[in-house]
Amino acid sequence: MGNPDDGVELLWREGEREPRAGLSLGRIVRAAIELADTDGLDGLSMRKVADRLGFTTMSLYRHVPGRDQLLDLMLDEVMGERATERATEQITEQITEPAPGQATAQATGQATGQVTEPEQPPAAGWRAALEAVARQTWHTCRRHPWMAEVRGTRHLPGPNAVAHYERMLATLTGTALRPSEVIAVVGLLGRFVDAEALTLVEIQREERRSGVSEEEWWGNRDSLYERLGQYPTITRLWETGGWDHPEDSFEFGLRRLLDGVETLVRERDESRDETCPECGTPLEPAASGRPRVYCSRACQQRAYRRRKSGAGNCG
Repeated sequence: MGNPDDGVELLWREGEREPRAGLSLGRIVRAAIELADTDGLDGLSMRKVADRLGFTTMSLYRHVPGRDQLLDLMLDEVMGERATERATEQITEQITEPAPGQATAQATGQATGQVTEPEQPPAAGWRAALEAVARQTWHTCRRHPWMAEVRGTRHLPGPNAVAHYERMLATLTGTALRPSEVIAVVGLLGRFVDAEALTLVEIQREERRSGVSEEEWWGNRDSLYERLGQYPTITRLWETGGWDHPEDSFEFGLRRLLDGVETLVRERDESRDETCPECGTPLEPAASGRPRVYCSRACQQRAYRRRKSGAGNCG
């Protein structure tokens, strides 16, 4: 497996410039992503990546130690696509922001029959922000389904992955959730998206293997359906159209998950302790940003020193 610290250096490399010709780490990673997008992780190997680039397999090992490290690099590369998308969206919003007098022009266009896009209210609040991040992650997983196939708990994050994680955590840090709950919510949301993406991967894998679509395969299971009449609940749901227009599993799950988080945030808001945990002094409401925790810088420093001292005793 190699030294994990070497993997960190590889992921967090800075200032690398790609040569105009020849082999480079960036080209290897992009070729590997293209291969995995087409064939899944089952079709990914160092030899196939080398063949795609027109080099020998040993040439690749001069840039990346092995397949595990290549997977980490691939994950961080596609995480960077999200950052690019967000930057593009922000630039587009700035360009398309109505200038003075533009609203009048839009109204005139409507009067003359021209089609104009309806104005969208700006998203605000932690829920809208967290939902936006979840949707971006979902779209990325759909473009690169192999991401859900990367299993294991010891894949090193690169700078793009850490920036994405930071953004998700930041959506909740202004709420009354405890720090551990902020981390737990983000982890739960990530696992939900992974589970939905893994279902897509499994469907695609079976379709590639059999050459039969998911709908066609299940549509031909009459021998199974003939036996389901003895189950009253299944029969009732079937007869009342429960399977005619199924819920979108991602949309349904995301809404219900965020509903639960919203309930927890509301509970924490209602039970928020408005006193300084260090000295008991009532806290004044914060003018903006995250809620105040300590009444003064001195109390914050005392609490920090005590936590640091306690951590030292345990170590």
